[in-house]
Amino acid sequence: MTDKLLIIIATGDKAKALTGLMYAKNALKRGWLGDVKVVYFGPSEQLMVEDADVASAAIEVASLGEAFACKAISDRENISEKIDEMGVKVEYVGTIISDYIKQGYVPMVW
Repeated sequence: MTDKLLIIIATGDKAKALTGLMYAKNALKRGWLGDVKVVYFGPSEQLMVEDADVASAAIEVASLGEAFACKAISDRENISEKIDEMGVKVEYVGTIISDYIKQGYVPMVW
């Protein structure tokens, strides 16, 4: 059994995003799993720059572990710089997600 988790925050729904981020924060902080990565994809990227609560949670998660946001989407929405300033790496995530899955990370999508 693996202890590697890939949390993908894709929702534009604030409550769902905050729930996923709460789990990510606690898994990282408390060492529930050996390795936790977080990827923001789609509507969650706009949410994280527009909503103060989601932004705060995203900044905290980024300070605890590795977090990425999709460059294709953030460039299209003109929010890449804002996301980068939160400590989230802005990169093309298709390959990143695929590689983590190949490495045995279990995807959990919120």
